[in-house]
Amino acid sequence: MKELKINKNYSLLKNWWETIDLTNYEKSFFNREIISFNQQLFRLKEKKIRIGAYGKSGVGKSSVLNYLLKEDIFKTDIINGTTRKIQAEEWNIKDQTLNSVELLDSPGFDFCDIKCPDKVYSCINHSDIILFIVSGDLNRNELNEIYSLIKDGKKIIVTLNKTDLFNKIELKEIIESIKFKLPKDLNIPIIINSENNLKNYMTKIINQYGEKLLTLNSLQSADKLFLQIKEQRLKKRQKLAQSTIGKFSTIKASTVALNPLILFDIAGSFAIDTALISELSKIYGLNLKGESTRKIFKNISINNLFLGATQVGVNISFNLIKKVILLTAPFTSGLSLVPYGPIAIIQAAIAIHSTKILGKLAAKEIFKKSKASFIEPYIMLQNSNFNETEIFKHINIYLTKRNSNNNFVSFLP
Repeated sequence: MKELKINKNYSLLKNWWETIDLTNYEKSFFNREIISFNQQLFRLKEKKIRIGAYGKSGVGKSSVLNYLLKEDIFKTDIINGTTRKIQAEEWNIKDQTLNSVELLDSPGFDFCDIKCPDKVYSCINHSDIILFIVSGDLNRNELNEIYSLIKDGKKIIVTLNKTDLFNKIELKEIIESIKFKLPKDLNIPIIINSENNLKNYMTKIINQYGEKLLTLNSLQSADKLFLQIKEQRLKKRQKLAQSTIGKFSTIKASTVALNPLILFDIAGSFAIDTALISELSKIYGLNLKGESTRKIFKNISINNLFLGATQVGVNISFNLIKKVILLTAPFTSGLSLVPYGPIAIIQAAIAIHSTKILGKLAAKEIFKKSKASFIEPYIMLQNSNFNETEIFKHINIYLTKRNSNNNFVSFLP
């Protein structure tokens, strides 16, 4: 098995990030995401794992972290909402492979008086492990938050706090109820915060899997940023591609409609189509040469019978009719020219329709080629081998959802 090496993956991610040529607009638009990723990259370099405490107000997030630290570092009170902003503290654990562990305390997600709640969620979301603190059975809001974190590919540990409020039977019922509500395929651990249960469990997880969790979270962070940048770029390219297809459709329509010569018409259409494919390849960052554009055009025409027929067969038929009309015009005192206009209009309409189909298919084909030519963080995630499926099932969930939700077909013309 190939182990996940922090230094190696840091170098890969650093080199990948340096190849991303961002525009000034993108730097401004994704400023917060870029800062978060760079912070994650720095933590990977420094071997510093981040554990975030998350939950609703009043469940005792601060007290749980203080229990781990064996010190009253994070402020607590009998009044809910004592924590108003993200706070961080280093947790010293003996005999760990990482250099340091950072604990994050956060305001309750249901607390109204929070400045920038999105920023709080984003900060917790960039944690390598999330302690989801509860003080009883899960309610609907808590469950929604857990599922949001699962969707984002986070490693979650449900921590049951304030257990002294329940007797053994009640506690057992609460744990069974929580298990029933959580996804069965993830086997999310439920740890009781009593005696040294949580501390021993966390120490074991960090010592055994800390490096891998830190590395995998860094790869996920890079992949999420890459997807955001890619989506924004594809939206912009979609508009440009649609405009380009429209321009070439108009050119071909006028050329086909006005030209009565069959061979020149077919050659001209072919030249326009290859020029369109060439322009689309430039838009999607894959500058294809003449032979490559002709190959794409040939493959599309062969695989799409309607497109091939309209490009050749229909145009030949209409051009023959137009030629007959022109040849017979002197003998009919020009009456035979009457159908020439409608035929030219039909030919132009077919040319526009076929060019739009070709443009869309070509853009899809070019996008596939450009996608294959670039190494994404997703590929690094896929190539990461790990046997501990019980610990890393959240990665498989992320990869599955990532594949089904991010094919980007909707952003093509």
